[in-house]
Amino acid sequence: MWIGPGRLVALAGLLLLWAGLGSGFAIDIPGQAAKRADPNLTGYLGAFFLGADPYVYFYLSNGNNALSFRALNRGQPIIRPTKGTGGVRDPTIIPGGGAEAGKKWYIIGTDLHIGKTNWDAAQRTGSRGIFVWESTDLVNWGNERLVVVEDATAGMVWAPEAIWDPAKQQYLVHWASKFYPTSDPRHTGPPSNIRIRYAYTKDFITFSAPQTLIDKNPTNIIDLTYLPLNGDTNNATSFLRFMKDETRKTVFVEVSHNGLFGTWTRPGGDGAIIQSGVEGPTAYWDNIVPGRVHLLLDHYGADGYRPYASNNPASNSGWQASSMAAFPRNLRHGSVLPIDRRLYQALAARWG
Repeated sequence: MWIGPGRLVALAGLLLLWAGLGSGFAIDIPGQAAKRADPNLTGYLGAFFLGADPYVYFYLSNGNNALSFRALNRGQPIIRPTKGTGGVRDPTIIPGGGAEAGKKWYIIGTDLHIGKTNWDAAQRTGSRGIFVWESTDLVNWGNERLVVVEDATAGMVWAPEAIWDPAKQQYLVHWASKFYPTSDPRHTGPPSNIRIRYAYTKDFITFSAPQTLIDKNPTNIIDLTYLPLNGDTNNATSFLRFMKDETRKTVFVEVSHNGLFGTWTRPGGDGAIIQSGVEGPTAYWDNIVPGRVHLLLDHYGADGYRPYASNNPASNSGWQASSMAAFPRNLRHGSVLPIDRRLYQALAARWG
């Protein structure tokens, strides 16, 4: 069949559009910020704990594949705590902000070894501190410390994370706690709902007095994590925040376009969710495909983290389960950090 020149031009345009969608060209959607792929980022580093093994394990991506990882250090822990309970859960890698950007990284985590206690005691009289380690190269980690961030009325400090706040020029550190009346110093009675608390720090040594960040009373909220929606952590103004409704056992996302303390809305309304029966959300941008976000959700009653993805991350709908073909099983609540070639090669050389 003969096709005229005009139709050839139109067909070529359609082919270019199709190729662009598959190869990483960005298509702007009015009113929606889509983060561009970063050619400087060539891999991913994951930090997790493994169920009954509350230590920090590193996983490095196979090339620049956001869904393919291999264990480093022959599958042995990179970090074993020497303080507190001797166990760390929920490890999160925090990239340096401000003057520390590209020069400093922190790992923070929950001080909890559940094999030495039980869940009731861990919530009533658990640790009120957070573990901290720091590094200048992602390879060598040191300066371990356990910093108390809550007062005596708190029953525990769980799932701490942090993000650089460009408006404050400090790190916003947050965690989940429940509280008991001052008249109940042994925490034997009924507690408050679980709420998200926060403090600011410049060095993860000295913290401001804790305050309440999110309180959806009577709902219990845990496992908060942020993701800049436009720009990077040094200049972002729009953010996503994923969290778990511990009462209903669901994970959902909220969005703000005017800063970390801006107006947060829940796309789809108060009942909208991403997934149920999951916890420990952690999100990261794809290094190759513009606008795509990967979300790991911990299926705590099954095989741990499973990956999901969306090209419209500022929504509670449309998240699709990704392939598990090259994704490790039994990883628990942790984090993933996109990295450049220098850091990737250094990690592979040291721990591979």
